[in-house]
Amino acid sequence: MHPDARRVVVTGMGAVSAFGLGADALWAGLGAGRCAIAPLRHARAAEMRVRVAAQLPEDVLPEQHLSRDVLPQLDRVAQFALLAADEAVRQAGIAFEPGGSAERSGCIVGTAVGGETTQDEQSRRLYAENAQRLHPLTIIRAMTNAAASQVSMRYGLHGPSFVVASACASSNHAIAQAVQLIRAGAMDVALAGGSEASLSYGALRAWEAMRVLAEDTCRPFSANRRGLVLGEGAGMFVLESLRHARERGATVLGEIAGVGMSSDAGDIVAPDMAGAAAAMRLALDDAGMVPAEVDYINAHGTATLANDRNEVRAIAHVFGADARRVAVSSTKSMHGHALGASGALELVAVLRAMAASQVPPTANMDVLDPQCEGVDHVLDTARALPVAAALSNSFAFGGLNAVLAVRRG
Repeated sequence: MHPDARRVVVTGMGAVSAFGLGADALWAGLGAGRCAIAPLRHARAAEMRVRVAAQLPEDVLPEQHLSRDVLPQLDRVAQFALLAADEAVRQAGIAFEPGGSAERSGCIVGTAVGGETTQDEQSRRLYAENAQRLHPLTIIRAMTNAAASQVSMRYGLHGPSFVVASACASSNHAIAQAVQLIRAGAMDVALAGGSEASLSYGALRAWEAMRVLAEDTCRPFSANRRGLVLGEGAGMFVLESLRHARERGATVLGEIAGVGMSSDAGDIVAPDMAGAAAAMRLALDDAGMVPAEVDYINAHGTATLANDRNEVRAIAHVFGADARRVAVSSTKSMHGHALGASGALELVAVLRAMAASQVPPTANMDVLDPQCEGVDHVLDTARALPVAAALSNSFAFGGLNAVLAVRRG
């Protein structure tokens, strides 16, 4: 196999986030250090202790951008995935030809929950309203694979298409799977990323019961952090072999140079430093990189007590003396924790940081937790910094870890 057929690059990206539609809107917010977390908008918000969330702006209605023919089939999570994929395909300038490139192209989407809004709505009808008949497209909307299926159908992709579910690491696992399939020669192009739209009444009450949600805002690494803030959104990317991208004259936005995946195989919620460190080390090894080459780490940075300290320890363990040099920030402080879509939103942040030579900050910091010292935190405002290589960390409940090593295009 030609060496360029094993190198996987990004040629297009799209996003849906609490900043609005588009990767530009997401980066404009992150680069400005602007927090999109706001009071929760929900018909039953007064009944809940959940006070804040990172939701699409109230005037952004995804359904207005989608065909009426397909809209009845779509849960909100699939709507997000389609809109982000459309943007990524437009930027990549790629066409999927029937009988040609479409046969060697696929779609892999990460989602922790899937069609939660549909599940919640139909359960309310069944149990609260005693409905005898549910919406005939309930299964089509709610099935976990719906986002990948809808994207593959939209573009006529006949290669491998499926959903990856690994809680908060779903996006990074999906992208890692796409990278490995392209490297293996199973396909030339993948639409890959993640989508999540799980701010339903039932899901919010379930998260509320865990007592891991902040009441005010998301403050990763801060001494007075009170937990995570839920978000929603999607990020999708056109990934292709470097050889394929060069043959069609595509602009390369960055290279997914390495992927690292590990399992803690320990506690269902308590993170293990060894597992996080292993995933980072594996990503570096896969990329043929050493810690001294990494300029920026987009941290998982959930603002929970255990995760933030564990992640800083893992970075220090892997990077050694370089831990105090490499810039670290958590963009969840601004776009919220979009669960299975988080890694995809964060990859947008990494790629745009490389293009702009500017690292987005961790927002909302009051006082740095002394147990989170030891790395170079970028706090409150963006930092001008050339970024040639970066890591993007995702560490999920269940001890499932996935890290992407990214190089500038």
